[in-house]
Amino acid sequence: MRILLVGASGTIGRAVEAELEGRHEVVSAGRHTGDVRLDIYDSESIRAAFGELGPIDAVISATGAVQFAPFAEMQAADYVMSLRNKLMGQVNLVLIGREHVRAAGSFTLTSGVLDEDPILGGTAASMVNGGINAFVLAASIEMPAGQRINAVSPGVIEEAMDHYAPYFRGFESVPARRAALAYAKSVEGGRTGHVFRVR
Repeated sequence: MRILLVGASGTIGRAVEAELEGRHEVVSAGRHTGDVRLDIYDSESIRAAFGELGPIDAVISATGAVQFAPFAEMQAADYVMSLRNKLMGQVNLVLIGREHVRAAGSFTLTSGVLDEDPILGGTAASMVNGGINAFVLAASIEMPAGQRINAVSPGVIEEAMDHYAPYFRGFESVPARRAALAYAKSVEGGRTGHVFRVR
């Protein structure tokens, strides 16, 4: 398969690439690095990347930014940024990419543990992650040409705990290589409309 991996330079992205590259052609994408430049915040960037690449068998998104701050400090603009980036950025990958992904191809998006286990300062992340999961469930029954769509909802990644540990006290971390298996299952398996939770 020819797989477009968006966010390939990130902690999860690197692990996903390592898991898949021995079996498939993995095309890496990111804002500043990779085989192709792609910024999910910018629809024109997405269109340009797909136009450059031609047909793809699968798209994996392992990227997306959200605002973390105490709820008392959050403003509407903070939620809008989170929605436009991690949620609508990934939705736009699907809306634009469905015209470039081959019949029976797949999309795998990324949500996260805060969809069901919130933390202080994480209202935007919980909202966005829940929205991604709901979008995947609903879109799966209308995907064109037999295309599939799933999400991976990983726990806090072990390799990122140096940065995130103060926010995730009491959470059991997940090694990136174990999270990567869920992306492989989504791409190489047959399920659709599913959220693969890695805890």
